[in-house]
Amino acid sequence: MKAVRCHAWGPPESLVVEELPALHPQAGEVLLDVDAASVNYPDVLIVQGKYQMKPDLPFTPGTEIAGTVRALGEGVTNVKIGDRVIAFVGLGGFAEQAIAKAKLLIPTPPGVDPEVAASFTMAYGTSHHAVVDRGQLKAGETMLVLGAAGGVGLAAVEIGKAVGARVIAAASSDEKLAVCKAHGADVLINYTTQDLRAAIKEATDGKGPDVIYDPVGGGYTEPAFRSIARRGRYLVIGFANGEIPKIPLNLPLLKEAAIVGVFWGEFARHEPKKNAAAMLELIGWMREGKLKPLISARYPLSQVPQALNALASRSATGKVVVVPTLPD
Repeated sequence: MKAVRCHAWGPPESLVVEELPALHPQAGEVLLDVDAASVNYPDVLIVQGKYQMKPDLPFTPGTEIAGTVRALGEGVTNVKIGDRVIAFVGLGGFAEQAIAKAKLLIPTPPGVDPEVAASFTMAYGTSHHAVVDRGQLKAGETMLVLGAAGGVGLAAVEIGKAVGARVIAAASSDEKLAVCKAHGADVLINYTTQDLRAAIKEATDGKGPDVIYDPVGGGYTEPAFRSIARRGRYLVIGFANGEIPKIPLNLPLLKEAAIVGVFWGEFARHEPKKNAAAMLELIGWMREGKLKPLISARYPLSQVPQALNALASRSATGKVVVVPTLPD
C-alpha cells in the first residue's frame, strides 16, 4: 500500500510517497481503508520535529481519518468489516490504509461524507473541549475567536452559536471573514486593517468578551487579553503564528481573568467518557444543521506537502483533506 513517509525532520517538501508492506491489525486494533484524512496544524509541526511528541523516524504523518473497516484484530467486537468509521490515529493517516484502536472508533453518522467525517474529530473535539468544557461559555455571553476562518477557529464559531453565545470573528482578510459570517459569526474584525483593541471595545460596548479563543498566539494575544471582560476566560489553543507570546501577569490580576490551557489530545486520553459525550453532542448538532464543516481543498497523497504548506501559510479556510483515491 502507498503511504507518505517522513525520513528526516524538515519542511513538508521532504516528504515522499512510498510503497509499504501490507498492514495487519493486532489484538484490539482494526485495519482501515482510508477514505479521507484531515490535515491539521500539528501535522505541520510533527514533520518539522517541533511538536510536543516526536515519533521515531521514519513514520507516516496524519492524525485523523475516516475509513472503512477492512480487517479486525483479535477480540474486536464493536465494529464489523465494511463499517464506516472515524478514527483518531495520531500517526499513519496519510496512506491508503491505517491501523486504529478499536475502542477509539466513532461510527460515521449516516449521510455524512467521508471528507467531512475525517475533518470532524480534532477540530470540533478541540473546540468543544475549549469552548464548552474549559471556557464554560454560556448562552448570552460573548466570545471572541482569533484566527476564526481556520479549521479549529471556524468550529469554535459554530459551537459558540450552538450554545447561544454572541460570536465575534477576527481574521486576516475580508475573504476569510465572509466565510466566518456564513458560519454564523455576529461581528467581524479584520485585524490586518483594523486596530484589534479598538474594534473589540466597539463590538462589546467597552465590556470586553467573556471568552477569548486563541489558536494564533504571536502579537495578537496581548492586545486581545487586555480587552477581555472582568472574570473572562482566555483559551490557549495553539500558536499558528509561530510565536509563543508572554503575558504580563498583572493583566489577569487586574481583570480577575483566567488563562486556560486547552490540550484536547490529553483530555481525550485521560477522560475518554467525557470526550465520548462531547462527540455525541457534536454529532447531534451536526444532524440538526448547527455545524457545517467546510472542506476548502482536497489533495492526493502525492500533494501532501502542498496541503501542509496551505496550513503553514495560513492561506486555508475551514478544513483541508487528503483523499488517497484522488489521481496525482
